Amino acid sequence: MTKQSQHHKTIFSGKSVRGLLMGSAASLAFAGVAAPAYAQDEVAEDDSNVITVIARKQTETLQEVPVTVTAIGGDTLENFQVNEIADVVSRVPALNVQVGGSGSGGQISLRGVGSSNISASFDSAVAFDFDGVQISTMRLVQAGFFDVEQIDVLKGPQSLFFGKSASAGVFSVRSANPTPDWEVGVKVSQEFEENGTTIGGYISGPISDTFGVRLAAQFNNIEDYVDLAPGTPAFNPNGSVRTSRGLENFVSRLTFQWDPSDNFNANLKLNYIKNENDGAIAHSDINCGPNGVADPVFLLQGGLVIPSNADCNDRDGLYHHVDAAAALSGRLPDGSAGQGRFENGIPYGETDIFFGRLKWDLDVSDTLTISSVSGYLGMDAVDTDCYAYVGTFGPGVPAGSGCSDPENKIEQFTQEFRLASDYDGIFNFMIGAFYESREIDFNTSQQAVNISFAAADPTLPIFTIPDPTQPVSAVNAPVFQGLVNGTGTTYDWLKQHKTKTEALSFFGSITLDLTDQLQISGGIRWTDEKKVNTIRVPYLHNLLEFTGNDPVTGDPLPAGVFVDSPGFVTEGFFSGPINFSDSNFSPEVSIRYQATPDINIYAAFKTGFKSGGIDNSALPSNSLQAAAAAGSFDSLIYDSETGLGGEVGVKAQFADRSVTLNTSVFYYVFDDLQVQNFDATTIQFQTFNASQLTSQGVDVEWAWRTPVDGLNLSGSLAYTDAEFTAPFVTTSGEDINGRAAARAPKFAANAAFDWSIPMSDAFELGLNGNLQYSGSYFTNEDSLTDLKQDSYVSIDGSISVGDPDGAWKLSLVGVNLTDEIWINTSGGRPFLEPGVGDDLVVTQNRGRQVFVEASFKF
Repeated sequence: MTKQSQHHKTIFSGKSVRGLLMGSAASLAFAGVAAPAYAQDEVAEDDSNVITVIARKQTETLQEVPVTVTAIGGDTLENFQVNEIADVVSRVPALNVQVGGSGSGGQISLRGVGSSNISASFDSAVAFDFDGVQISTMRLVQAGFFDVEQIDVLKGPQSLFFGKSASAGVFSVRSANPTPDWEVGVKVSQEFEENGTTIGGYISGPISDTFGVRLAAQFNNIEDYVDLAPGTPAFNPNGSVRTSRGLENFVSRLTFQWDPSDNFNANLKLNYIKNENDGAIAHSDINCGPNGVADPVFLLQGGLVIPSNADCNDRDGLYHHVDAAAALSGRLPDGSAGQGRFENGIPYGETDIFFGRLKWDLDVSDTLTISSVSGYLGMDAVDTDCYAYVGTFGPGVPAGSGCSDPENKIEQFTQEFRLASDYDGIFNFMIGAFYESREIDFNTSQQAVNISFAAADPTLPIFTIPDPTQPVSAVNAPVFQGLVNGTGTTYDWLKQHKTKTEALSFFGSITLDLTDQLQISGGIRWTDEKKVNTIRVPYLHNLLEFTGNDPVTGDPLPAGVFVDSPGFVTEGFFSGPINFSDSNFSPEVSIRYQATPDINIYAAFKTGFKSGGIDNSALPSNSLQAAAAAGSFDSLIYDSETGLGGEVGVKAQFADRSVTLNTSVFYYVFDDLQVQNFDATTIQFQTFNASQLTSQGVDVEWAWRTPVDGLNLSGSLAYTDAEFTAPFVTTSGEDINGRAAARAPKFAANAAFDWSIPMSDAFELGLNGNLQYSGSYFTNEDSLTDLKQDSYVSIDGSISVGDPDGAWKLSLVGVNLTDEIWINTSGGRPFLEPGVGDDLVVTQNRGRQVFVEASFKF
C-alpha cells in the first residue's frame, strides 16, 4: 500500500531519507526507451525491477500511481547517447519538441497541447520539474544534460501537485546522487556525422557516515551541428567560408547529501551550464510553398528585392542561413546585448545558466514530515541571427536581413513547503504552500523595416508644420526646429520588455485507504498570480521617427523637410506598468482499485491552469504603436489557459510479473489555449487565445522480460484525437473549428529491445534498438490548409561490449539511422511580397548521428 511518506534509500549507514528529488537544469535528459515497471513494491526479492516515480510529490511505484506516466531510466539514456531534450521524441509517443527561436527558445507539445517557441513571456504548457523545482521557461530546452537517474513524463493536467504551467503535463527529472562508496566514472565519445566530441565524468562518494558528495561535468563540442548548403554566403570571423554552424555545451553539477540524524536530511544541488552556438535559427529550412518558387526577400515596399538562395529542398538536411548584409551590420544601438559581437554580421548565441536547489525533510514525529524545496534560477541568454533566413547579392555576398539580437535574462526564486502524514490508518493528508518571484528581461534590437538599406541612422534637420491638417504651402510653410543627430546605427530600434511575476498558491490533498484494495484521493490548489510588464523603446532610427511626406496629402515634402512619423512610437517611448492578474482553483480526484496483487484499475478527474500575461513580441511599428495610439495596452494581454477532464486506466502484470501492460483512456478540454502565430504580411507575431481544444485518446505501454536471459522488450502506442472544438478565427482570417491541432499525430508508437548477453564471467555483449513511428500531423495552427508532416519511421540502435559490472564498456551507437528529417513547426517566412510570396519557414529535427563511445568506472 502506498504511503504518503516520501522516503528514499540513502547512501549512508542504511538510513532512509526523503526526497532525493529529480534532476537539474544541467540534467535535462529526456530520452530513452519508455519502459513500464516490471514489479510492484510487494516483490521484495526483486527490487531491481521496481520503478518508483514521484508523480504526486510522494514516492510510489509506477504500477500503483493513478497517473499516466512514462518512466525512463538512466541506463537507457546512456545507451542511446542522448544530449538534448529533442532526442526524446523517438521514445515518447505524442511528444513534439522544437529547439530554437528568438523568443522562448523552444517548444514542447504533449498530446497536441503546447506553447509557442516565439514569445519569451509564455510559460510552458508542459511544466519542467527539476529536483522538485518548477521552472516555466522553455529556454532550458536548449541546455545540455547528462548523469541522469530517471526521467518521468506525466501526461495530462497536473496542477494539484505541480502547480503553475502544468496544464498539459510535466517533465520531471531526477539527477544522480552521491553513491554509498567512492566511485569515479569517465565517458568519451566521438560522433562522425556531425563531427562531435563529448568528454564527461563524475566522482562520487561519502565524506563521512552522514555526508556525501557527487561532482559531475561534461563538455560537448559539435563542429557540424547545422550543415549549410553549398554556396551559402556565410563566413568565419577570420574571413574563411563557413560550411556548417556548430554548438558547444558545458554542463556541471555539484551535489551534497547530508543525513545528520534519523529524522532529518538535506540535499543540495548546484548546477552551471554554458551553451555557445552559431545562431538561433539552427535546423530551420525553407519550404517553397504551393508556387514551388524560392521567393525573394521583399523589402521597403518593393524598393529593394533580394534574391533567395534557397533550393526548395527542405528534406536534404542542408540549410541556407546567410550572414547579415554589410549595410545592416555596421552598428548596434547602445545597450544591445550583441554590441561588439554581431557587428561583423556573423550569427552567434551564448547562454549561461545557474540553477540551485536545496531540499530538506524533517520528521517532526513518527507520522508527520515537513519538507522544504528552495529553488533559484539565473539565466542570461543572447543570440543573434537574421530572420529573413535567406538572401544574397550574388555569389559569396550575404544579404541577410530582419536581424535581431534578443537577450533573455531570467532571475527566479521559488519556495515550497509541505506537511505530509504517514498514519497507519485509512486517512493521510498533505498540505503545502508555494511562492514564486520571477523577473524576465527581454531586450532586442531588431530590423523589421530594414531601413538602413537606405541609410544608417543619419543626422536630420527637423521642421514642424504650423497646421498639420493643411497641405504645405507658402502660407503654411515648415518651420525649422533644429537638428536631430544620428548615431550611425544600422538597426531599426531597440526594444526592452521587463516582466515581473509573483505567484502564490496553497494546496491540500487527502488519501483514504477504504480497504486494502480501494483507495480514494483528492485535493485542490488555489493559485494567485500577478504580472507587471513595462515596455521601453530607447532608440528608434531617425528615418523611421521622421518622414519626408506631407501628413495630409502624402506628397513628398521639400528637400530637407522632416516631420514626426505617425507609423511608429517615438524614441524614448515608455508604456508605464501594464498589469495582469488572475486566480484559479484546480481540483483533482482519483480512485484506485487493486483488483489483484498484479492489477490496478484507476480513474481520475483532473484540472489544469496556466496563467495568462502580457505579450512581449509587440513591435513599435505595429501592435505596440496601435496600443499606444489607442491609449490602452489591453490588446497585448492574453488570458489564462485551463484544462478539465479525466482518464481511466489499468496497470497490469502477468506471467509472474514478467509481462507489464499499462493502458489509459483520456479526455481533456482546454479552454483559452494560448496561441501565437506569425503574420508574414505585417511582419508581426499575433498572440491570442484559441477558444477551445479537445484532446482525447488512448495510451498503451508494455514490457516483457522474456525467458531469454538478459532480453527485455518494451514499447508504447499513443492514439490522440486533438482538435479545435469551438470557433477559432486565426491570423489568416479562417475559422479552423473542427481542424486537428498542430503536432498531434493520430497514431504514434515505438518498440524497443535491450539484450545483455554474457559471453564469459568478465565479458558481456549488449544489443539495443528502438523503432519510432509517427503518423502525419499539421505543423501550424493558422489555416485549414497548413503544411502537414507525412508519417515517418526512425530507428536507433547500439552495440556494446564490456565488463558485466560496468567497469568498462565500448559502444557503437546510431541515432536516427534512417536519417529521417521531419518538420516540427511551420510558419510564413518574413518579408514576402504580398499576394505573391508563399514560402514557409519549417523547423526540423537533427539528422543521423553515429557515435563511438568508451566509458570506464573505478
